[in-house]
Amino acid sequence: MASSLTYLAQSMGRASRIYARASFRCQLLSSPHPVSQAATQFRTICSRQYQQQQQQLLNGCGLLSTRAFSTTSTRPAKTIQQMKSRHRTGPFSWKAGLLFIITGAGMIIYFRVEKARLERKRITEMSKGVGKPKVGGPFVLKDLDGNEFTAEDLKGKYSFVYFGFTHCPDICPDELDKMAAIIDKVKEASNGTEVMRPVFITCDPARDTPEVLRKYLAEFHPDIIGLTGTYQQVKQVCKAYRVYFSTPENVKPGEDYLVDHSIYFYLMDPEGDFVECVGRQDTPESATRLIMEHIEDWKREGKQLDTSPR
Repeated sequence: MASSLTYLAQSMGRASRIYARASFRCQLLSSPHPVSQAATQFRTICSRQYQQQQQQLLNGCGLLSTRAFSTTSTRPAKTIQQMKSRHRTGPFSWKAGLLFIITGAGMIIYFRVEKARLERKRITEMSKGVGKPKVGGPFVLKDLDGNEFTAEDLKGKYSFVYFGFTHCPDICPDELDKMAAIIDKVKEASNGTEVMRPVFITCDPARDTPEVLRKYLAEFHPDIIGLTGTYQQVKQVCKAYRVYFSTPENVKPGEDYLVDHSIYFYLMDPEGDFVECVGRQDTPESATRLIMEHIEDWKREGKQLDTSPR
């Protein structure tokens, strides 16, 4: 670069001296002496040679270059507001952030639902026991029409079983009111399909005849299936469901006595296996939610569910 500048300076010097001599000659020719046509031509030639030498010197040093410019329109420059806006938002927009939040929330909800489902399944598997179920099992009773009713008749739907007696002063009526509310809420949640079978089993077969049970249960809900039987049959089914009751065996007609029993609803799946207990602390809303969760789990596993009436 230094040698190029030196060469340029020397060349400019030579060009200046040539132009100076040419100018001097032109001045001599333009003196008071008559100006001839030859003198004018000589002056023009000298000036042109000087300009050509300057152009060649500048081109040789790379200080002048020809460049072709496009005639197309250039891209407009961004304004200061646009540059500030881009600087504030960075590479992520509010749409990307919103999508990220929605996706993350969806994944959290999914994993929580799946965790709850697996926990319900684990409890159900533990309740089945080894060899025979811990709650539930074979039994033989009679419905209000005198037909035989066994554990096989509970299969196909989810069954909601309650043990009580018609002479119960306060607890049984309250629980049957709850049972009626649960029946309606489950039917509403399942779009009117019959996915659950409500069953009432008496713990007092001596006084709870089919006629007495029919009239009693009709006051609460028409869908409740009433079951009764002999003392031994009732004792056997109570034992299978781990239900405590204190009804005396040999009761004389007209004899007054007290009956004590466990206060639980038993939810059985369509295969006749015990699923959950619903106690007095549960509301119709919480019980319905629990039942529907198990029904949805059953459907999710691709298993068949009987929805025919009764």
